[in-house]
Amino acid sequence: MPVHELAEFVGRNRDKVAALFARYRDSGKNLFLRSDLWDEYKIYCRECEGGGFLETPLALAISKCQEATLVYPWFCLEVRPRVAHWHYYRFHLETLEVEEIPITEFLKIKESIVGIRGGDWDLEIDLGPFERHFPKMTQTRSIGRGVEYLNRRLSGRLSHDLAKGDELLLSFLRLHSYRGIPFMISNRMISNVDTLQKSLRRGMELLAGFGGQVEWPEVAGRLKELGFEPGWGRTVQRIVENFSLLADILEAPDYRALEEFLGRIPMIFNIVILSPHGYFGQENVLGLPDTGGQVVYILDQVLALEREMRSRIHEQGLDIVPRILIVTRLIPEAGATTCNQRLEKVHATENVQILRVPFRNRQGGVIPHWISRFEVWPYLERFAGEVKEEIKKELGCRPDLIIGNYSDGNLVAYLLAQKLGVTQCNIAHALEKTKYLFSALYWREMEEKYHFSCQFTADLIAMNTADFIITSTYQEIAGSDSIVGQYESYESFTMPGLYRVIKGIDVFDPKFNIVSPGADEEIYFPYFETGKRLTGLQGEIKELIFGGTSGGDRRGVLAEPDRPLLFTMARLDRIKNLSGLVDWYGNSEELRGQVNLLVIGGMVDPGLSADSEEQEQIRLMHGLLDRHGLDGQVRWLGLRLDKRLAGELYRCIADRGGAFAQPAFFEAFGLTVIEAMGSGLPTFATRYGGPLEIIEDGVSGFHIDPNHGAQAASIMADFFARCAAEPEYWRRLSRGGLTRVQQKYTWKLYASRLVSLSCIYGFWKFATNLERQETGRYLEMFYNLQFKKLAGAVDGG
Repeated sequence: MPVHELAEFVGRNRDKVAALFARYRDSGKNLFLRSDLWDEYKIYCRECEGGGFLETPLALAISKCQEATLVYPWFCLEVRPRVAHWHYYRFHLETLEVEEIPITEFLKIKESIVGIRGGDWDLEIDLGPFERHFPKMTQTRSIGRGVEYLNRRLSGRLSHDLAKGDELLLSFLRLHSYRGIPFMISNRMISNVDTLQKSLRRGMELLAGFGGQVEWPEVAGRLKELGFEPGWGRTVQRIVENFSLLADILEAPDYRALEEFLGRIPMIFNIVILSPHGYFGQENVLGLPDTGGQVVYILDQVLALEREMRSRIHEQGLDIVPRILIVTRLIPEAGATTCNQRLEKVHATENVQILRVPFRNRQGGVIPHWISRFEVWPYLERFAGEVKEEIKKELGCRPDLIIGNYSDGNLVAYLLAQKLGVTQCNIAHALEKTKYLFSALYWREMEEKYHFSCQFTADLIAMNTADFIITSTYQEIAGSDSIVGQYESYESFTMPGLYRVIKGIDVFDPKFNIVSPGADEEIYFPYFETGKRLTGLQGEIKELIFGGTSGGDRRGVLAEPDRPLLFTMARLDRIKNLSGLVDWYGNSEELRGQVNLLVIGGMVDPGLSADSEEQEQIRLMHGLLDRHGLDGQVRWLGLRLDKRLAGELYRCIADRGGAFAQPAFFEAFGLTVIEAMGSGLPTFATRYGGPLEIIEDGVSGFHIDPNHGAQAASIMADFFARCAAEPEYWRRLSRGGLTRVQQKYTWKLYASRLVSLSCIYGFWKFATNLERQETGRYLEMFYNLQFKKLAGAVDGG
């Protein structure tokens, strides 16, 4: 909104605006969230004689304000009128003058809250100048569809200089080989575009005389005479399709044809996936500290990726066995897990292995015990160096793609991709910055426990050096009209006394792509598919839920076992908010009167946990169960379930007309939401993060607000009451959830998209300056001068 409109309104209503600002000042706060500002504003409007204050420029500014800072004599609003667009307004509390100020000035005022007086020569990070001539999207609806934009934009650019574009494409095709075996084009026989076009035309004429299912060996000799090597297709039909696609592109570039053709080029044979922290294994790990949905995600991811890679390689007529290495940390003190084994084959795969490399201290000794994800930073550089040698040893060559996971894995991906010259893909899963309120501003107070100075610095480096970034949802990138996206939060911020970020990331960058994962369809299938049901597990499930014992790894015995079950399952930490759900349930007579609550998470005995946050949540859970007297209505299991058991558990709860609840304060995606919906279980999930996109409210589930527990409990109670009166209503929501998952959230769709993206970005990186060498050198300096110093200060570094 134009600043002159605000100034004119304030000028006409000085007394009322002064009274409103006085209320904010009298609150004693220096920082305000949108809800603080807007709630107080609405109260003031109701009290204000004459009203009419809700339809004004000031009301609009406050309703769109994400944060406000009050440092006398200044009152500053950080206004986000729409996704990824920001304005900063400063009001003088005495004169009521208002002006729009640059981000630097706003951040300096914010810094003064923590006693830091910003100077003119403070370290500022601004990547904006490096990006001035780089193609960026402008429409918010295009965010997360980067490859589509890039193909349209750059295909158009190539068509303007057709000869240059064709030469680039030919040069790219001539690059491809595997262990010295050439693919696609013979460098000796096809040296220019004219020759390539003639060979394509003659090749299609030749193949017209063969049946579509005739395979490459029968036509290889004739095609090699024209300069073609293996990789065009296994059958004549496939070869002709690819010849035709390329001939059309050379004649007149079209972004759709180019995307399809690039996705078919055999480029991806070896993938390295990085996930250093936590306990990464296939059994007995879920529920251990820092070990949850990310492990499930990657294990499901590699199953789908290997199938997709094998299928594509086979279709292109090659007999190469693809390999995937999941690289994680080796932990000698591994307990009941396999995390002390260097190499472990992934179940149900042909050639996917977990490769574990230890963390080492400064003297080179192996760190034997688990280390929190917040404290891994001093070990990562040495880890990356050792990983580089280990993957070369295992693969015999450099990988074709490196995928980082979470902040630490993405930083290691950056270090490896930089040294190996490999395409880098980042997957954040959940950026911590938006999880912890004012975490950047108060980084010093949180540093001892969380070391956010390292993490946020690592995030800035990794996200800006990645060739492409995949997210599960639009929300993860750019939020919504009222909520800031996780990546968007890195655009501008300050860590007082360390550095301020003027331009950290641009969510309009075409490196961002939404590629939503799914749930394993062999495990999480609908409850009514009785022929596939794992009936042999149902006795164990019955004992888990309705067993008559309490103690050890379980608490509570259900007094009325015939009631439907409201089920939740997650790590036991503050963000997942399982204790919040128990509190909502305990306070809701309506909900307690209709259903029992089943909670699976963490451990029941705090003495068995090594994680301080989990210990705190365990004690809170016991306190809530005691305070509300819930031992006859809540069953709490401190267990880690095998995937097959978890899948059948969802279905058993659906058999009884139950539902699933995911009450997190924030959830980047929500794999358990997909699992529950894919099993046919009606689902209630947080409106903050991925579930807002996964669930169509009232159609395929329900959104709940974890900050309004009574309202969330009422939504759940109303659902069960209506189901009791209308049994078809439960089935309608169940079908809605199943349909949503089957249409949008499957691993097959995910794997196909990810492999195609890898091929397409590989081409554009070759053909243009997508490598962003200037940005890379700037960030290399930032890594060496800033990150390494911060990481070295972490205990153990």
